[in-house]
Amino acid sequence: MTIAERQVGSVKVLDLVGKLELSDQTGHLKDKVSDLMTGGHKQVVLNLSGLTYIDSSGLGELVSCHTTSKKNEGVLKLTNPSKKAHDLLVMTKLQMVFDVYTNEAEALASF
Repeated sequence: MTIAERQVGSVKVLDLVGKLELSDQTGHLKDKVSDLMTGGHKQVVLNLSGLTYIDSSGLGELVSCHTTSKKNEGVLKLTNPSKKAHDLLVMTKLQMVFDVYTNEAEALASF
């Protein structure tokens, strides 16, 4: 998975591309979110539109990112999940943990 970072107003948007799964880069996303939070960027949106696959380790990574943001008094939101990703969040009841938006504009406006 690759992570592209961009700034939109006061919000950092991380565009995730590829597969969010168990791999040699497990923890990479959490580390990126942690670095942003400790660097003073407390508003982060994860753009899931480029993800083609999420496994249970990937869900764990998202939960770790959420925990990291809370510990650092930040806010983490998800946007643009595919139908499969959205269904996975619903099935695991993680849609109750995350703020999930259908498009980036809604996620940015929610801050």
